[in-house]
Amino acid sequence: QVHLVESGGGLVQAGGSLRLSCAASGSFFSINAMGWYRQAPGKQRELVATITNGDSTNYADSVKGRFTISRFNAKNTVYLQMNSLKPEDTAVYYCNARAIAVTTFLAYDYWGQGTQVTVSS
Repeated sequence: QVHLVESGGGLVQAGGSLRLSCAASGSFFSINAMGWYRQAPGKQRELVATITNGDSTNYADSVKGRFTISRFNAKNTVYLQMNSLKPEDTAVYYCNARAIAVTTFLAYDYWGQGTQVTVSS
């Protein structure tokens, strides 16, 4: 069982920056990967960026060169630095963690409550 809490969302003008944070807590053996997803009104949830324990990263093409994902493993925290924001980045951003259960060693996906990011033109 993993509880994820996001923070850092808000309203920003186009070209501005925001940094999202997500901290994981609860009972788990380890977290294999964490990531950020977003969902805009009328659209499906989509991948933004992910990062593994080995610090391998994956980004959506739409955010490459603008967003950076990073981890502080000692605190089970993931960050998303968002620069050069565009109106099309407006969405609810959700934190995701893939964690290994302490008893079964099976992986499960957990989600945060989401944080709103709004970019004005």
